[in-house]
Amino acid sequence: MSASASSYAAARQAAREAAGAQDYPEGALYVVATPIGNLADIGLRALHLLALADRIACEDTRHTQSLLRAYGLERAPGSLLALHQHNEAGAAQQVVGWLRAGERVAYASDAGTPAVSDPGARLVAAVQAAGLRVVPIPGPSSVTALLSAAGSQQEGGFVFAGFLPARAGEREAAIEALAREARAVVLLEAPHRIEALAAALSVLGDRPVTVGRELTKQFEQVATLPCSQLPGWLAADAQHTRGEFALVLHGVAQPDQADDGERVLRLLLPELPVKSAVRLAADITGAPRNALYERALQLKKSGSDTD
Repeated sequence: MSASASSYAAARQAAREAAGAQDYPEGALYVVATPIGNLADIGLRALHLLALADRIACEDTRHTQSLLRAYGLERAPGSLLALHQHNEAGAAQQVVGWLRAGERVAYASDAGTPAVSDPGARLVAAVQAAGLRVVPIPGPSSVTALLSAAGSQQEGGFVFAGFLPARAGEREAAIEALAREARAVVLLEAPHRIEALAAALSVLGDRPVTVGRELTKQFEQVATLPCSQLPGWLAADAQHTRGEFALVLHGVAQPDQADDGERVLRLLLPELPVKSAVRLAADITGAPRNALYERALQLKKSGSDTD
């Protein structure tokens, strides 16, 4: 047993004790999230399921076998099935056949959660279409990891855009659309395309972006800077362009609806009846109609609607 596998002996025992008594139905597909870099981020349920599964389908058998070996869970080659973007439709039917035979099948992509930006969505759809069960085994995520360290404005939630188009024109069109998005936007990028993405994002000027490089790994970096400075940050150090990237394009502060509503209301009241002015101000700004109506009565009473 390797030194790495030996160091995870306690984790395997903990996984058996914590997760072993839970129900793992036969004939189900288990979608297993694996570490995005740091092997210690493996979940106890994931560790137990990878040991329990009759078969493991995976994006790259070599990568997954290496991962299993690190935990002391190396499999016979025949129990691993390569299932990636180029063969997913056909390989999914093979998995469905195993499930119908009552086997437990785990699916793991190379890092993180399958079927998000990695293969797996077609497999899940095929299993569901066959009337079979899909069980998610959650775990590490570069998306939530970077959001938690970005401090971006998230009152309206965030948008996951993932990998933008590789072609320059399509990528620029996508960024033009993102420029109008007020919420935080999460992007992913590979090292050989990060400089092209940075150049395209630079048109967003002072809008802050948080860059996460090699998240959870030894040389992890998290930096927040204006989009216009991102190309320079990458060029400043050769290390800055190495590794996998996640980025959070920060949200844009929105005008206060109440203030905006009153501004429009003051413009409309001299020209329209109160109810009509309130209705239009609410439609234009999205401010609450009841609050606008009360404010309109106050303005009428004070005579300030003609200020």
